[in-house]
Amino acid sequence: MKYFSLLILLISSFSFAQETSKFFDASDSFFKQYVSNGRVKYAEIKQNPKNLQELLSLAKRVKISTEDPDVYKAFWINAYNIAVISGIVKQFPVKSPMDIEGFFNRKTHSLGQKSVTLDDIEKILLLGNYPDESRFHFVLVCAAIGCPPIIAEAYMPETLEKQLQQQTVKAMNSSDFVKIQKDTILLSELMNWYQKDFTKEGVSLIDYINKYRKTVIPPNLKIEFYNYNWELNAL
Repeated sequence: MKYFSLLILLISSFSFAQETSKFFDASDSFFKQYVSNGRVKYAEIKQNPKNLQELLSLAKRVKISTEDPDVYKAFWINAYNIAVISGIVKQFPVKSPMDIEGFFNRKTHSLGQKSVTLDDIEKILLLGNYPDESRFHFVLVCAAIGCPPIIAEAYMPETLEKQLQQQTVKAMNSSDFVKIQKDTILLSELMNWYQKDFTKEGVSLIDYINKYRKTVIPPNLKIEFYNYNWELNAL
């Protein structure tokens, strides 16, 4: 009986591992097909939603845990971006995610055997478990032009560290996030909303930015924030 139970457990674990692997492969194919230059082909997905529906069905069945942090993080980053796309496609045509009531904090999605909102994924499942991973903010894409650009590939467990670093470096060196004007530095409002995540242990915002900058910013610049562009990141 003991060996039979162990066999069932092994079969079950193998099955979940297969589902997870399928999810990452399907996500990668999906993003490659429907994302280009940081924009999403929402109209094309709306016309032929089969690939999205199949991907959501996979994402619903995946069983994930923090026992394997890279798999866990990569799954929920992809799941977030897919859920955002799904939420937009349901309401498309729409000009902005902000035009959809409760888009971030009330609309629920069946992912990873849970019913979650976008805020749940970001604030509880990701930052709640990994509070020091501020780079999440540069890979979770909220469907607006003001967001960090979505990439045309899935976040994979084996390449996650490289991808997190790459997208953060890209954002901190982009004039879409950091604008220098004489004695002032203008930053995306994202840097203000999540300032506590970037300024832990006495680190200033400029110190944080300089960790990823190719050209270091003087520490005495005045910091201001410019309005977020909530226009849809549609292609």
